[in-house]
Amino acid sequence: MYLPHFVVKQKLTMMINRYEVSESDEAGNPTRLMALAEQKRMAFKEQVTFYSDAGKSRPVFGFKARKKLDLNAGYDITDEGGAQIGFFRKDFGASLLRSTFHIEGPGYTGTGRERNQVVGILRRFTELDFIPIHFDFLDAEGNALFSVERKMSIGDRYRVTVPDDRVDFRVAAAVAVGLDALMSR
Repeated sequence: MYLPHFVVKQKLTMMINRYEVSESDEAGNPTRLMALAEQKRMAFKEQVTFYSDAGKSRPVFGFKARKKLDLNAGYDITDEGGAQIGFFRKDFGASLLRSTFHIEGPGYTGTGRERNQVVGILRRFTELDFIPIHFDFLDAEGNALFSVERKMSIGDRYRVTVPDDRVDFRVAAAVAVGLDALMSR
């Protein structure tokens, strides 16, 4: 399932982070709701399930940590039947100065890094939630797989651009939500 661009909007509640994933036009305006997700705060084993509707009548994809409480654990991304469609993990060593993630999907592997190291360092030493976040995911040859961008704003709204049609929308959406969840720690 390929989408060239979409948005992820987070809604904060007391115990659960809620995410709305919508297809968007080229300007980044949401056009069609694609999935809703919830992530329990302070869960010992990270798991996020994406549903087709607000009533959570049908899970359509998700991601789950391979291990409990392991900073280098990876996350398997699965389709609605539980089959693996992708994988991502944070590279904690490389992330000391610039957050870095590794991803895998059918026919590609890649690495995503914060676009601006100065902004990355600033984010680590301040409590300012409105600082922009920009990640570029590239394959081994340096070709763009997808990017995740949060503009300077109050509230989390990410614009995801996917120039590589090998990247399944569900993989890019799971990584975008994972970035938000993992960067909030």
